[in-house]
Amino acid sequence: MSTEVSFRIAEFEDSEEIMRALRLLAKSIGIPGRLKSTREDIETAGFGPRREFTAMLAEAKGGIAAVCLYFPMFSTWIGKPGLYIQDLFVHEEFRSARIGEKLLRHVACTAQNHGYHYLRLTVDQSNQAGARFYLRHGFEPANDETMYRLYGPAFEEFCRIGN
Repeated sequence: MSTEVSFRIAEFEDSEEIMRALRLLAKSIGIPGRLKSTREDIETAGFGPRREFTAMLAEAKGGIAAVCLYFPMFSTWIGKPGLYIQDLFVHEEFRSARIGEKLLRHVACTAQNHGYHYLRLTVDQSNQAGARFYLRHGFEPANDETMYRLYGPAFEEFCRIGN
């Protein structure tokens, strides 16, 4: 039997539910200490004057079943815009109902309808279940790229040098 599901764009009032999903995601893949975002960060970045992301919610059985947080990007190699999926989380009681797949498909179709041409994401190395999920749905590992990042004090120092 299929679970009835609906989708909607998150609103300011959903900030705590988004944070709850992020905390549960971090905990489920064994990295709760890496989550530094606060509810205030989500409120400012997602619902402030300069929106940095969109969150699509899947609702089922009277509550939020899943969250997908994403933002636009552009590939100079492809020459087209796409969406970067930052986080996809499905609450445990809905994982066997294919709600993660339904939510991801809804985001992809919505993106396509708005002129986006691809989805891109990364999967934490400890998230083997997530990696299997994406592979099952046609995502391919980008074996020709290595992600690099510059955070915190290293970022601040880099900005100071040369200015």
